[in-house]
Amino acid sequence: MQFSLRDHDHIPLNNLLKVLNLVETGGEANLRIVDGEVKVNGQVETQKRKKLRPGDVVLFESTKIEITQ
Repeated sequence: MQFSLRDHDHIPLNNLLKVLNLVETGGEANLRIVDGEVKVNGQVETQKRKKLRPGDVVLFESTKIEITQ
């Protein structure tokens, strides 16, 4: 799946999970990130508000998200 930033230069990781309806709440997004369930560019990411930019690849459960401009 691809996510386009359109008019923005980044999106926080926790917001991405909410916007794509991969979690039900922001609190759930934060817990899943802190628990090490999300990878960014192949590495476990625990920063809830990690800025995602074009070219970043997020893996959550079985969903792969490529960030595009």
